[in-house]
Amino acid sequence: MKTKWKVTIGIVALLVVVGLVIASVKVSQRGVVTVQTSKIVREDLVSIVTASGEIKPKNYVDIGAYAVGQLSSITVKEGDRVKKGQLLARIENTEPEADVNAQKAALSSAEADAAASEASYKAGEDNMATMQAGVDRAKSDLDKAKMDNDRYQQLYSQKLIAKQDYEAKQAAYDSAVASLAEAKSKLVQARSQLLQAQAQDSSSQRHIAQQKANLTRYSDVLDKYSSYSPLEGIVTNLPMKVGETVVPGIQGATASTIMTIADMSVITAEIKVDETDIVNVKLGQVAEVTVDAIPNQVFHGHVTEIGNTALVRSTGVAASESQTSSNEAKDFKVVIAIDNPPDEMRPGLSCTAKITTATAKNVLAIPIQALTTRTKGDLEPKKKSGAAVAKLTPSEEKALKEELQGVFVVTGGKAEFKKVDTGITGAQDIQVLTGLSDGDEIVTGPFQVVRTLRNAAGVKVDNKPPVVKPAS
Repeated sequence: MKTKWKVTIGIVALLVVVGLVIASVKVSQRGVVTVQTSKIVREDLVSIVTASGEIKPKNYVDIGAYAVGQLSSITVKEGDRVKKGQLLARIENTEPEADVNAQKAALSSAEADAAASEASYKAGEDNMATMQAGVDRAKSDLDKAKMDNDRYQQLYSQKLIAKQDYEAKQAAYDSAVASLAEAKSKLVQARSQLLQAQAQDSSSQRHIAQQKANLTRYSDVLDKYSSYSPLEGIVTNLPMKVGETVVPGIQGATASTIMTIADMSVITAEIKVDETDIVNVKLGQVAEVTVDAIPNQVFHGHVTEIGNTALVRSTGVAASESQTSSNEAKDFKVVIAIDNPPDEMRPGLSCTAKITTATAKNVLAIPIQALTTRTKGDLEPKKKSGAAVAKLTPSEEKALKEELQGVFVVTGGKAEFKKVDTGITGAQDIQVLTGLSDGDEIVTGPFQVVRTLRNAAGVKVDNKPPVVKPAS
């Protein structure tokens, strides 16, 4: 019996020891969290902003109607390439064309009258010259007749000539005086006729100017019945047909836009960038654009325009003009000029752009999911129960609520929170500027553990890939 009891006691003692060992192990593992980790490495990072939008030409013009009427002809079709100044369409223009033709006839008549007036004026000038010559000749004849009369009067007083000869010279002198008076009268009449012709010619010139102004006005009205291309480009939209009535009105309104001409020499991708990313976008940044309708091709470009007005995402209306809630998501317009667009690229095609906003070479980087936040109060050591706790001032309470950004570094089986400063963000990793060193082992998962892990908590590293259960 003694041996049997000894064996029984030995077994019981062994079981007690095993139980104590198991209990000790369980106690030691209490509070240990299983985590996934990775080593910090250096790599090249590229920060990219991705947004979607549509292809648009940089310059395009809606060809509107400037007169009311039916479209009598359209000389182009959608997709045609047109030159600047090329006739595009014509509105029925019978009445304005008749007005122009009538005004041209009136102008021709006025020009004929002016030509007649000018001829009369020139004839008056010639007659004036003739009359002036007659006056000059009459003056000369009068002077000669006066000298002869004076000489003969002296000779007659000396009884050297007969009275008959003296009277003949006196009659010749009186005739010369009368001839000069007649020549001067004709000169005055010719001058009056010349002034009248001059006034008539001036009136004719004013009439011509008025008729030309009327012709310009009527021609301008007629020109508004024809539409010409203001630029070289492609007809991208042609909503109207021959026979339909067009009316002048607000640009883009029904029946006021005949067609749209787009300058396809400069093609852009107009995208909407989220408000959280717009601060990183700068002019000149390079971008890669993919077009849904042209698969397996990447087009390169650069940012040429950044909008300053926020657009409500649901409506596309400027936030300042929107009647909806100001809490809605907002976007900003960004324009990317595509360097070498292919001929098959068309306005309105959906596209996606990736803008490279920053690059960093050979920098410390960590997985984005490893980054977390803690308050200063979370990192302070907890007071033992029963110990006197001093009341904190408001400033101290505020300081304890301050959030710190950092990661958990695994050291000696424990996770220690370290504050870090970050730089640019890549697709999956983020740059670390301060707080970590090469080779540090940091906690990267699981997600819930990273969010709830306490500072200085015991951890167990398990980096085995999860077991995928076969589908039943």
